[in-house]
Amino acid sequence: MTPARAAVPLVAVAHGSRDPRAAATVGALLDEAGARRPGLPVLTSFLDHAAPSPGAVLQGLPAESAVVLPLLLTAAYHSKIDIPAVLAGARTRRPRLDLRTAGTLGPHPLLVAALERRLAEAGVTPGDPGTAVVLVSAGSSDAAANATIGALARRWRTAGWWDVVPAFASAARPAPGDAVAALLDAGAPRVAVASYFLSPGHFADKVRREALAAGASAVSDVLGAAPEVAEVVLHRYDEALAGAREAAAV
Repeated sequence: MTPARAAVPLVAVAHGSRDPRAAATVGALLDEAGARRPGLPVLTSFLDHAAPSPGAVLQGLPAESAVVLPLLLTAAYHSKIDIPAVLAGARTRRPRLDLRTAGTLGPHPLLVAALERRLAEAGVTPGDPGTAVVLVSAGSSDAAANATIGALARRWRTAGWWDVVPAFASAARPAPGDAVAALLDAGAPRVAVASYFLSPGHFADKVRREALAAGASAVSDVLGAAPEVAEVVLHRYDEALAGAREAAAV
């Protein structure tokens, strides 16, 4: 019998944070993904504030190929500039290393399901017509990334909510507290905040404080190791491998 071919390793690249909860949450998410795909080598790395770095992980990789997966919810500076620079350096040091880059986690319909899971855990019925939702992301200097959040809010509005509007923790407007106040002024019976963050940390804590102070009745937890997010991790990994196979067949 021919031995089974070893799975191509998945090297996840997270943003990184000084807050230890962030690394623990990333670890829990990747444990969840690994449990759903036994035999898949899953390695963790961080762009900043935590170890190991993606360059160190790729340098020490025993395999000659890997799928590099940005653990990011939108495509912005980190996925467009930082990660490509890391991969270029890795290829310089190891010219034979075959690296396939997966897409960022978002946007993806399963992430909306994860948002609804977290809202339900906070006591908010998904699609409640008496609830307006503020969809809060970190925010970016990349206008396209912010536009992605706006488009997600517009699509999610059709699920039955009183309204869904985007807000940003930094770099863009409106701020979460301002968005909550505007919805209440417009007559929304109740406003809930959906935290579109992968991990806990400074931004998630700041959003919770500001949103509750502005009158929000609920603020959801971060997406974290929600099963839907773990499924997106594996979906992006599979997409990258399928794309590599298609390219090789041309």
